[in-house]
Amino acid sequence: MNTLTLEAAQKIITAALAFAHSKKFSPLGIIIVDARGALKASAIEDKSTLMRWKVAFAKASGAINMGMGTRKLMGLAADRPAFVAGATPLAEMGLMPVPGGVLIRNQDGEVLGAVGVSGDTSDNDELAGIAGIEAAGLVADAG
Repeated sequence: MNTLTLEAAQKIITAALAFAHSKKFSPLGIIIVDARGALKASAIEDKSTLMRWKVAFAKASGAINMGMGTRKLMGLAADRPAFVAGATPLAEMGLMPVPGGVLIRNQDGEVLGAVGVSGDTSDNDELAGIAGIEAAGLVADAG
């Protein structure tokens, strides 16, 4: 597979939510973008706060546009804060340098897209995204 299908994106969301429910995470917002950064699929759980989808979108968008999971982007922000501060307004859909934005790769390492998850702690958001990607038979790259 060298493109992210809608079926795969929906599997990622379903599995990420199932994982989050099994761990009793707070309600999540999940955004999936393709390799171009275009919205592929999304889900915002009931009782999720209003900003969840925006934060999730910024995580997914930041990961795909910077070519790295947002955990790595967080390290970049710590090492080069002026760079990330300058890049943030350039990112059309946002840039969120905290865990929860995970690149989606195929088995050959090609980037197919990214998932952004928001609603619980950033570490838990990332775990849900990884679980969803792996359940869809793809490779998660959190950075």
